[in-house]
Amino acid sequence: MRIGELSRRTGVSPRLLRYYEGQGLLVSERDSNDYRRYGAAAVERVTRIRELLAGGLTTEAIRDLLPCAQGGPGLLACEHSVQVVDEQLSRVDEQLAELARKREALLEVTSAMRPA
Repeated sequence: MRIGELSRRTGVSPRLLRYYEGQGLLVSERDSNDYRRYGAAAVERVTRIRELLAGGLTTEAIRDLLPCAQGGPGLLACEHSVQVVDEQLSRVDEQLAELARKREALLEVTSAMRPA
């Protein structure tokens, strides 16, 4: 399928699809007229890329994890994939803790601003 078809089927812009390709996340072949042509598995691959990006993974981490991707959501469990996902979970936990600290600080400020 051409890039426009892949874009329609995945809801991802052609520009972003080209970016994924430049990052080594997606592979295309070239027609004789130099148009990109993607295989049928590209739809699932783009869907998987979007899922992993939504989880906060970098394109570099995703490139490493895609060989572990399987049909449907999830990854094949291997030492590397578990480590990458665990590291991302730790980063998310740290971000949540930082947001909780910021929230508490703002609550204290608003509490001090309100008359008793």
